[in-house]
Amino acid sequence: MTYWYILTPLDVLLLRDAKPFSPNERAWAGSIFPPNGHTIVGALRSLLGSSENFNLTGPFLCRYDQTEQKHWLYLPRPLGYVGSIPLVPISWDTGSHLHNNLEFDSSKPCPLVKASWKNPPVSHNNEEEKSEIKYRQYLPGKAILSYLENGEIEDKAWKVEHQGEDKPWTTEPRSHNSIQSETRQVELKDGYFVETAIRLHQDWKIGIGLEQPLDSLPATMRLGGEGHRVLIEECDELQQQWEQLQEKSAHNFNNNLENTEKSVAYLVTPGVFERWHYNNIARSRAYPWEWKLPANGGNLVSFATERQVSISCRSQFKDKQQTKHNVPAPQVFAAAAGTLYYLNQPEELFQNQDSAPDKVKRWRRLGYSELLWLPLNN
Repeated sequence: MTYWYILTPLDVLLLRDAKPFSPNERAWAGSIFPPNGHTIVGALRSLLGSSENFNLTGPFLCRYDQTEQKHWLYLPRPLGYVGSIPLVPISWDTGSHLHNNLEFDSSKPCPLVKASWKNPPVSHNNEEEKSEIKYRQYLPGKAILSYLENGEIEDKAWKVEHQGEDKPWTTEPRSHNSIQSETRQVELKDGYFVETAIRLHQDWKIGIGLEQPLDSLPATMRLGGEGHRVLIEECDELQQQWEQLQEKSAHNFNNNLENTEKSVAYLVTPGVFERWHYNNIARSRAYPWEWKLPANGGNLVSFATERQVSISCRSQFKDKQQTKHNVPAPQVFAAAAGTLYYLNQPEELFQNQDSAPDKVKRWRRLGYSELLWLPLNN
């Protein structure tokens, strides 16, 4: 069972991205949002005053509907779409004029085309009005549930209905100055830098799921830099919505696996697919290393993604004198949330298997690489 909680920022949040930063080298510190699993778990450990391990689901965004007086879970938009038209591998779309007419390297992911069976939405607006249409960058749970049931997203489900569905937050630059003593001059070294603060729109919050319940709630919890805090509360509404998505996803996976049918995997949190190679170098890529392309006898046909998400965390260890050390860990590059994977047959992640080493399963426990399985609609 997963217990769900909402985090309501009490002010702006300062969540630095993974780019190397020091005031005397790069005077602008970027931000990352939603916060990654490392940040959430670190905040929970500080709240409880322990080093307890957590099995995290999310984090996701959620919105409180003032009319329905209900919290709605929101997931990142699937990236395999152009507007409201889905993309599919050329080899799958027999109705496309490019099917069997376009040569490509079969040892690489198959090119994607707009689905021939999906007609563009009919509109009588002029070109200027069309350009003003805003598409949701985060879709509500009920739209995602319909996506899992039908394999497609209705045109009307893409249009922004509530503030923030295109981007639920704004950014605010915050400058920091160090003044020389007894002067009004900024120090020449490490004297000036700018951070980017995140401010969520009204009614927008962060939702997380944990396998273990938290006591003494509601409570405030420090999240991110400079002591900014969030209010953490229980939220059973998100639990019900997530269970519906999980049940439908599991049904799609088992049904497609049993019938050897094509399937699409929808990545709803950043995917960490890292592997150490013979030269002792860790490499990350946009899809799981255990998934092979058809040219190599595998099921993965193609995928739709965007630029990677840089994740920076810290490692803790004890030396021979049992002294604790906390040092920066190497950066990891994750596949963006919303990535779609097209497979000839569904295939489970190695990270989810009992035989996987603990250092691999740790990424899943931190909420990364969460997949929902879709039926193929053509």
